[in-house]
Amino acid sequence: MKKIILLGTLLLLLASSAKAQFTYGTTGLLHMPTADMQRDKTFLFGGGYLNSHALPARWSYDTWNYYINITFFPWLEVAYTCTVFDEWVMRGNNKVHMINQDRNFSGRLRLWKEGWWKEWTPQIVVGANDVLHGSSEGGDIGAVEGGGIGGNTFFQRYYIAATKHLTWYGEWGVHAAYVYSKRIGHKFNGPAIGVDYRFALPETSTLNKVVNKVKLMAEYDSKYVNVGARYAFWKDYINVVAELRECKYPSVGVYFKVHLK
Repeated sequence: MKKIILLGTLLLLLASSAKAQFTYGTTGLLHMPTADMQRDKTFLFGGGYLNSHALPARWSYDTWNYYINITFFPWLEVAYTCTVFDEWVMRGNNKVHMINQDRNFSGRLRLWKEGWWKEWTPQIVVGANDVLHGSSEGGDIGAVEGGGIGGNTFFQRYYIAATKHLTWYGEWGVHAAYVYSKRIGHKFNGPAIGVDYRFALPETSTLNKVVNKVKLMAEYDSKYVNVGARYAFWKDYINVVAELRECKYPSVGVYFKVHLK
């Protein structure tokens, strides 16, 4: 029943669009990174319901996450994300209900701003997710445990991404990235591509204004093809995002955006 409700939410959004990835807590498309950046001094906080197929192999069940994200400067973004463990585990001969959370830090740095030098040049960003190991116990900086394939850096990845925005019967974002990860249970290595589209209808009616708040997204994240949508409420301060992982497994998130200046 829960999956039916989530799927219905997604279909409603697609019929009825963001930049924040509620799966990672950072700016991006659905799962693939992009070179989009939030406005200077932007504070985001949000969370979501995550299907197990949208998660590393450590999670064999659906769960929730929440995060905070701050863009200190137009070229620097930092995020802190918590993903919930909620499972039954064996402690000796007893089965114990364990509720805990994985905590991870992410960072993104803009190397090149879109339109610098020539109008056609894209924006370029480098970034990393889950850069601390031992994150479910607090974390410290260092190499991933187990020679880079184990430990608690479940969401770890490094990337470089490029983004170019175009106007053609609406507003398009075209994205390309190269992703690198040594995680066994969440291994994404190779090129990723994606696109987002937002309508730009004349705001002559309420329907047109509603449609113009929709953003549609599709991507190949170096392993899977995913589709989704975002809808912006209240002048973009509240955003609801929904996705279909591998075009069939639904997840839904919401985030709130505050500009500190």
